[in-house]
Amino acid sequence: MEQKTTKYFKEFSEGFKMTTNNRMELLAVIEALKKLKRERLQVTIYTDSKYVSDAVEKKWVFAWEKKNFKKKKNADLWRKFLREYPKHNVKFFWIKGHSNHPQNERCDYLAVTASKKKRLLIDRGYEKLNQT
Repeated sequence: MEQKTTKYFKEFSEGFKMTTNNRMELLAVIEALKKLKRERLQVTIYTDSKYVSDAVEKKWVFAWEKKNFKKKKNADLWRKFLREYPKHNVKFFWIKGHSNHPQNERCDYLAVTASKKKRLLIDRGYEKLNQT
């Protein structure tokens, strides 16, 4: 997270076992929004995830919500996102992954490093959906 006006900078990452990249991309946005201490901020999120950026910018997620996320993957996380999203004025910008964007490269590094930790968290939402 980076605040341009004050040069505030904070990094955070976690590793999860048994999950997907789309869930982790969405969870990263949720956690970043939750960490903001004030509400009604102008927030710009740069992401290489078309899944996340398009779902919000093209307003798909709001249509999914109206249909109670019927047959939509990651409904548990989208519901969490929709609890945080209205607290701020959030704009998403898609950036091409692995294109030498410094912050994106740093995020990728943090994600890969976290995924290799010996103690990984459990993505209960994913495991619940994929029980056999």
